[in-house]
Amino acid sequence: MRIVITQNMTLDGRIEMLTGWFDPSRKDEDLAEEIREQSAREAVLLLGRQTFTDFRSYWPLQTDDPTGVAEHLNRIDKRVISRTLGDPEWENTTVLAEDPLEVVRGLREEPGDDVVVTGSITLAHALIEADLVDEYRIFTYPVWQGRGRGFFPDDYEVPPLGLLRATSFLAGVTYAAYEPERRP
Repeated sequence: MRIVITQNMTLDGRIEMLTGWFDPSRKDEDLAEEIREQSAREAVLLLGRQTFTDFRSYWPLQTDDPTGVAEHLNRIDKRVISRTLGDPEWENTTVLAEDPLEVVRGLREEPGDDVVVTGSITLAHALIEADLVDEYRIFTYPVWQGRGRGFFPDDYEVPPLGLLRATSFLAGVTYAAYEPERRP
């Protein structure tokens, strides 16, 4: 499986949502179509505990979601990296207390579609620093936050990235997918 990090980001590179710049209920059909296409290639959603509990408190309650995200998240194989979470209280969820890097190394050896990490900043940064990411997917929103954690860890030397695809959406969001050039 390929390891993919998908993040929503501000123009200044912030993925930590400290202000209300991101609204998952926005009705942008062209953006929703892109998300549906990506979701069709997703085998596993891998999350850290905080992002998982945020998702769990929101998405299962969305009964009138025209984007299809709620339905997808309810049925996808969700795996949560946590040493403190007990019963996940959301169908199709497995809690993993193991070393997250070892979990991801194991997933990379399995056949199948993508393992996607979204949100989960601490987990995403650990995977980036361990050179375990096969693709970066960045949705950039036309806002400037001015603070918060960025897509890449502080002081991390980002390898050259090869553009796989780029597009823009009617609401001003842009999307770009990159693959890292592997370091020798």
